[in-house]
Amino acid sequence: MTAKQGDARVPAMSDANATPLDREDRPQRRYLLGSHSIDVGRIAPGLHIVATPIGNLGDITLRALATLAGADLIACEDTRVTRKLLDRYAIATPLTPYHDHNAVAARPKLLRRLADGAAVALVSDAGTPLVSDPGFKLVRAAQEAGHAVTTLPGASAALAALTVAGLPTDQFFFAGFLPPKQAARRARIAELARIPATLVVFETGPRIAATLADLAAGLGDREAAVCRELTKIHEEVRRRDLATLAQSYAGSEVRGEIVLVIAPPIAPVRPSADDTDALLRQALARVSLKDAVGEVAVATGLSRRELYQRALVLAKEENRGTSHGAPP
Repeated sequence: MTAKQGDARVPAMSDANATPLDREDRPQRRYLLGSHSIDVGRIAPGLHIVATPIGNLGDITLRALATLAGADLIACEDTRVTRKLLDRYAIATPLTPYHDHNAVAARPKLLRRLADGAAVALVSDAGTPLVSDPGFKLVRAAQEAGHAVTTLPGASAALAALTVAGLPTDQFFFAGFLPPKQAARRARIAELARIPATLVVFETGPRIAATLADLAAGLGDREAAVCRELTKIHEEVRRRDLATLAQSYAGSEVRGEIVLVIAPPIAPVRPSADDTDALLRQALARVSLKDAVGEVAVATGLSRRELYQRALVLAKEENRGTSHGAPP
């Protein structure tokens, strides 16, 4: 199917391949703002990270519109979702999918386009790219290849929830999605319990009741806010303690996208010596001693100097155990 002259709904590209001539001869670079058509020029070559609305399509910046209209190609999670945004503003830039399932194959094609001098915009389905999506690998690869990488700040579900939750914002920790299985989820919550900051967690409607119940069991009677469908017609924010929120959602069918904001502990929780040793051993099995100390310091609030001395002891014990168990 081909686009009619003047029609902004150009078919999405099946891949990221195109010639320089394609870039110059593609439909007008413009966007529609109300009844006004705004012409824009082609933007500078490179990768442009563009934040998009998390719900209300009016929450888009003028710079983002000009970038999306002036790019040669837009890489997005779901072309159907991004197409709705482009149709709203009559933007004709071709789309190509870039998501968890095709990133390995799609990333080299996008890098070839960048090497050819293309201007590529990267968007997620909603909010700021790289927050709980695969974009960071593309950004890192583009930077390593010497391409310009520019960010266009805008909407973020995590920050939007923080501003409306009515909880402390001087320090916060973004935990992304918790594990879907209960055992792993409870273990992760136990780790988060040690962090002396407001927690921000993403969750889905079907899992919200179980997650709230586990949070109440693992974090106690902390205040929290369930922020659902932010900026959309059915926006809802419920503020209560975790146990009350868990009860209110138990047995109910919940839809929409949810951000949980959870107050920090009233007093810093100092882990036991055994817990600290266990965290250090787990970290030392994965990363260097320096990085292990840094990870545990962030998770526990303990001093790096104290943790470093303990990590040295544990590392020596592990080395002695390995050498004693080695064959003659």
